[in-house]
Amino acid sequence: MTMLPRLTLVLGGARSGKSRQAETLVASMPPPWRYVATAQALDEEMRERIALHRRRRGSSWETHEVPVDLAEAIGRLSSHPAPILVDCLTLWLTNLMLGEHDLAAAMAGLEAALSIAQPPIVLVANEVGLGIVPENALARRFRDQAGLLNQRLAAVADRVLLMVAGLPLKVK
Repeated sequence: MTMLPRLTLVLGGARSGKSRQAETLVASMPPPWRYVATAQALDEEMRERIALHRRRRGSSWETHEVPVDLAEAIGRLSSHPAPILVDCLTLWLTNLMLGEHDLAAAMAGLEAALSIAQPPIVLVANEVGLGIVPENALARRFRDQAGLLNQRLAAVADRVLLMVAGLPLKVK
């Protein structure tokens, strides 16, 4: 059995293997495993993605759908020592922005919840700042906020992995 660090951040681009790597890390610990899903099934394509992830994880995973109140969910789930996987912070940020929530307060709340959480936690986030500059203000704001969120969490994480073509690269 492998021991997970208290906080791991797994970054990468689209289809880089982030979720699969994060699931493998959590599954290296004894079950039960808790999966905090931030995605919302707002269209058929997203419903199919969610179904694919659920099938891949199997029945040993306990799923908690948390599109916005991530800090509260981590606080609640931290009362049990089972590892937690949050997939993904980028969708959580999208939900916050589209719902016009206070981003600074939400990020600070997440950091506070993570700082006192006892079980190992693996966070998944997209690295969105490696491409072209988006053409509209909302997309640029999203890219900037995602980059800031990733920086804040990388600073407090015990381990940071960057996924490239399905391969994990240790950043921290």
